Amino acid sequence: MLLVLSAFVAFQSPDSSRITIQPPRLEVAIIVDGELNEPAWGQAARLDGFTRYQPAGGAAVDSTVVLVWYSPTAIHFGIRAYESHGAANATLADRDRIFNDDNVQLFLDTYHDGRQAIMLAVNPLGVQGDGSLIELGRGGGSFSTSASGGREPTDLSPDFVFQSKGQVTSWGFQVELRVPFKSLRYQPAEVQTWGFQVVRQVQHAGEEDTWTPTERAAASFLAQSGALSGLTGMRRGVVVDATPELTRRWDGAPAGSDWNYTADDWKLGGTVRWGVTENLTLNGTVHPDFSQVEADAGQIQFDPRVAIFFPERRPFFLDGLELFAAPNNLIYTRRLRLPDGAVKLTGKAANTNIGLIAGLDGEDFSIGGADRPHVLMARLQRDLGRSSSLGMVYTDRTEDGGSNRVLGIDGRYVFGGLYAAQFQLAGSRTDDGAGVETAPLWQLRFLRNGRRYGFRTTFNGISDKFVTRSGFIGRPGIVKWNIDNNYTWDWPRTAFLQQFTAGLVLDGTWQYTHFVNNTGIQDKKLHLNTNAVLRGGWNVNVNWFVETFGYDDALYSRYRVASPTDTVPFTGTPTIPNSEVLVQVSTPAYQKFNAFGFALYGHDENFYEWSSSWLWIGQLGVNWRPTDQIRLGFTHNWQRVDRRSDGSTVNITQIPRVTLEYQVARPLFIRLIGQYIRSETDSLRDDSRTGYPIFIQTPSGLVRAGARNDHDVSVDALLSYRPTPGTVLFIGYGSLYTGDQAYKFSDLQRTEDGFFTKLSYLFRL
Repeated sequence: MLLVLSAFVAFQSPDSSRITIQPPRLEVAIIVDGELNEPAWGQAARLDGFTRYQPAGGAAVDSTVVLVWYSPTAIHFGIRAYESHGAANATLADRDRIFNDDNVQLFLDTYHDGRQAIMLAVNPLGVQGDGSLIELGRGGGSFSTSASGGREPTDLSPDFVFQSKGQVTSWGFQVELRVPFKSLRYQPAEVQTWGFQVVRQVQHAGEEDTWTPTERAAASFLAQSGALSGLTGMRRGVVVDATPELTRRWDGAPAGSDWNYTADDWKLGGTVRWGVTENLTLNGTVHPDFSQVEADAGQIQFDPRVAIFFPERRPFFLDGLELFAAPNNLIYTRRLRLPDGAVKLTGKAANTNIGLIAGLDGEDFSIGGADRPHVLMARLQRDLGRSSSLGMVYTDRTEDGGSNRVLGIDGRYVFGGLYAAQFQLAGSRTDDGAGVETAPLWQLRFLRNGRRYGFRTTFNGISDKFVTRSGFIGRPGIVKWNIDNNYTWDWPRTAFLQQFTAGLVLDGTWQYTHFVNNTGIQDKKLHLNTNAVLRGGWNVNVNWFVETFGYDDALYSRYRVASPTDTVPFTGTPTIPNSEVLVQVSTPAYQKFNAFGFALYGHDENFYEWSSSWLWIGQLGVNWRPTDQIRLGFTHNWQRVDRRSDGSTVNITQIPRVTLEYQVARPLFIRLIGQYIRSETDSLRDDSRTGYPIFIQTPSGLVRAGARNDHDVSVDALLSYRPTPGTVLFIGYGSLYTGDQAYKFSDLQRTEDGFFTKLSYLFRL
């Protein structure tokens, strides 16, 4: 199918104007010490002449030099980053926690396809961050606007084994990296050419610089990269990683007036990773540890129609996770919850990205509770031309109680440098024993990513009968059309206002059945968005929202209104008009401090009672780094919903979260996390019409939707030793406390707690 459809996409030849460097191959081995004083560095290829990427335009103020050479078993990078303003921002940190420091990011497009790249990052002390970037045309939306263009976000989930060491100097900082070929996937060719880009983040100026001149106004960031050519004689050797794991957990709970602990048996599991070829990797796992070392951060669910998404954190799935990315999240690996075993094949062959997972899930997650579901997730994506692609998704979850299968195709066509068109067509087939249900999903998208004028439109439909038990659909049963226009002005870097973007967003949402039957739109939105980038890296957004929300009968199907004489179904106000203002501000990442936050206020829908309300939503975040080893982070999310009828409060939700980290050394840290969730909801009533109390229909009868007060405190402590990905020692403790009154911590009662430990070791052959 992919080969047939590819005939309809015009072929685009590679851009011969790319900057190409041929690094030397040297038969030497050196110690990674951050000095760059061995003779090999004198022979290395030199990359310099960086230009400013964000805000757009001009030569970089602080110069950067990158040196590149390779040995038979690894590629080496040396970085000299000059700082004209003073000392570099640098702290000791855990892996992937370096992006408030000055840092340099290396993007290695090892398949030279202009669509995907491994990202390896270091801060001035050589602390590592890593991830992957696959261009899927993500971005845009109706909530706020930002400066036009820019690369897609890097997924920081994958971890790669490489060595790095750095040092702060009088003139800036210097870092040395060694990346073993064992840690990479690349083309099965005798002579290699890799796409290559370097991004330097300069925190004191709030700027990003790139090695090759790169326009934010482009449909592809990676297609503008340079290249490392003539790589030959590369030896990976036998690529087999074995990671045995030993875990145990002790859970505590009240037992009368005492506290009782129960302990699991020690669990032995493990994962094996085999590099079948240079471009294909096979992973297998038996009884893996899928615990997380900390709980997911609390989120406020303002719109109950939309499910909350949590990212994948479990080690087995992180290797090659980017190859499973698909529009509408039709693959969501957290749906394979607690398998007894699983296998995974990832890589690229015949110009096609390959991602396959097969596993046997646990009985607790089966329909009947006594079966082990067989799970298959497959993602293929074939290259077409320089930046276009065509993909396929297939998922299958089968057990005695039924099955669910999803098949879809999607494509992305990039043309003219600024334009991209995308589509997705998918269908689900669900058999739960009583019958078979099939349903469609579709998406069409077009964007223009110009330096001045940008345009995005997305038309997305998901049937109310579409089911995926291996994916994540935030809100099924809707059709959504979004049109996003924005225009950007730039000023010189000496100006106070560096960049300003104004956007107009039109957004419409239909219930799927109403769209099919042409019986009316549900939600209509008009958003006027502005974004200002100020000198030094400040960002300010001011947005005005004008909206109308329609009644969703499915959401309130169990609501009943009890009058003095009768109990009748809740019908709700047909339409609620809204008008709100949103302000967002983020500071630069200073040497010891950065902050961010937003506040929204105005008329909005009260989802608890489906009536008009005054709504406050906000978030405040502060990160303080008093020394290069201590980090203190604070976030506070809050929401308040007041009835417009009489000003009484329907709901208050507050989630403050404090994180304290002490980085003893690069591989060793201690972390303490405290989180408090306050959720107070008034007794519900039919506020928009009769004022009578609301009841909820349950299997055991009608239940009054009475007042609820929840006050929960969680405390997590972790000692982590992780010298390399795969080799870890975790010792952790978590506890949960519950109280009756807001912020009265003296009355808290401990309801559960637990200790856990994990030990794993990476054996690399």
